[in-house]
Amino acid sequence: MTDAHTEGSHSHGTGPFIAAIDQGTTSSRCIVFDRDGRIVAVDQKEHEQILPKPGWVEHDAKEIWRNVEEVVAGAITKANITSADVKAIGITNQRETTMMWDKNTGEPVYNAIVWQDTRTDALCKELGRNVGQDRWRRETGLPLSSYFAGPKIRWLLDNVEGLQERADRGDLLFGTMDSWVIWNLTGGLQGGVHVTDVTNASRTLLMNLRELRWDDKIASSMGVPMSVLPEIRSSAEVYGEVKGGPLGELLAGVPVASALGDQQAALFGQTCFAEGEAKSTYGTGTFMLINTGSTAINSYSGLLTTVGYRIGDQPPVYALEGSIAVTGSLVQWMRDQMGLINSAAEIETLASSVEDNGGAYFVPAFSGLFAPYWRSDARGVIAGLTRYVTKAHIARAVLEATAWQTREIADAMTKDSGVELTALKVDGGMTSNNLLMQTLSDVLDAPVVRPMVAETTCLGAAYAAGLAVGFWPDTETLRANWRRAAEWTPRMDAEVRDREYKNWLKAVQRTMGWQDDES
Repeated sequence: MTDAHTEGSHSHGTGPFIAAIDQGTTSSRCIVFDRDGRIVAVDQKEHEQILPKPGWVEHDAKEIWRNVEEVVAGAITKANITSADVKAIGITNQRETTMMWDKNTGEPVYNAIVWQDTRTDALCKELGRNVGQDRWRRETGLPLSSYFAGPKIRWLLDNVEGLQERADRGDLLFGTMDSWVIWNLTGGLQGGVHVTDVTNASRTLLMNLRELRWDDKIASSMGVPMSVLPEIRSSAEVYGEVKGGPLGELLAGVPVASALGDQQAALFGQTCFAEGEAKSTYGTGTFMLINTGSTAINSYSGLLTTVGYRIGDQPPVYALEGSIAVTGSLVQWMRDQMGLINSAAEIETLASSVEDNGGAYFVPAFSGLFAPYWRSDARGVIAGLTRYVTKAHIARAVLEATAWQTREIADAMTKDSGVELTALKVDGGMTSNNLLMQTLSDVLDAPVVRPMVAETTCLGAAYAAGLAVGFWPDTETLRANWRRAAEWTPRMDAEVRDREYKNWLKAVQRTMGWQDDES
């Protein structure tokens, strides 16, 4: 914590710098980093969430590209630097969001279909045939789910007038948002490169996880023509150079040198380069990834197997991923729906006013349970209520819910991989809650570490791009570069931990089977 006081107060010298684009679900931003991995400038812009029907979520890809152009220009201007100072530009993106565009006009054929969109539910059931969710799990590491990109491509081809014919003619390109941004950055119609990286490709249900290539058998079963798919490249290599358009004038010739899906970028930005190192991002929901080294481990405990990252021609590094639907959104619910607190920060004060949860447990299965259960028939429950329980106890139960859900995923990871969690690196908005961080450490029985630079997703994209162009020599340098701001160590009695965990698991059981008919 020694250099915290100098952060931002000294001038940033003359560079050189790396720029990172984070094309997220609600906004796009660009951050310029210096060689110490410090933030020099940030610019950010929100885009519209288009909700045509219940369960449908779309984005306008052209609006997103305009915003990306704007925030990159904005960050470069704020940093007061020129293209000569920018050694590379990296990209991280909302994963699974799917779009197609015409390679001859550069026009999207339809809005981008966002990862949260559930319109392909029925299609996924159909694709499961008699096998069900696990039909392609061995090859792809993923269950058949509306979450992933492949079925969204199929939906577009089936539902947008004339699209199948245009695809058959070879006029269409598919991409997740990394591909769309890279294609436009590197010239678009003037020779833009059509690529994706292994981490984004591993979220399509179309890539063979071990061979890192498109699986033509799965593609043909799904009815996705191979001609629309981008070339799969590593996460850290030069894909092309910035050219054309307003950014072409500003950053002509700057190498575009990394792409990582947002959660993998956070794993990279947290420098989880060794087997057993894990990160958890606490936002609206929570994503936890553990590095499993060079082995793609099949999960039998409800986790996803995914590519963590691949640096150039080095062997790929795999990860297990667990997702929790409701963490930060439970605090918002306490504020907006229940009116028990006036601001998110207040939950910590309220929860700290009592010693424990008073016997109450809150399982926020608002839209079913995610990992490791995947039960869409579950609904939220507050269990163990007595007259003794106050709103302060409920506030504490709310924070504990995030901790116990993390513990369940950590246990699933250990069960699948045989690798014990050594420490958990955390990022995201909820990490400013110190009581939650201590609770996490207590229930995990492991240290919890928060970094100095909270923007780990962007930092990960910058690190990967910097490695690709030799801005940083190797991952060891990045490890040395990464700085901790705070660390929490376990203080809880093993006996208490075991008892509380047992009660939590009992409460989880009470959520299941609430919806008779899963629809």
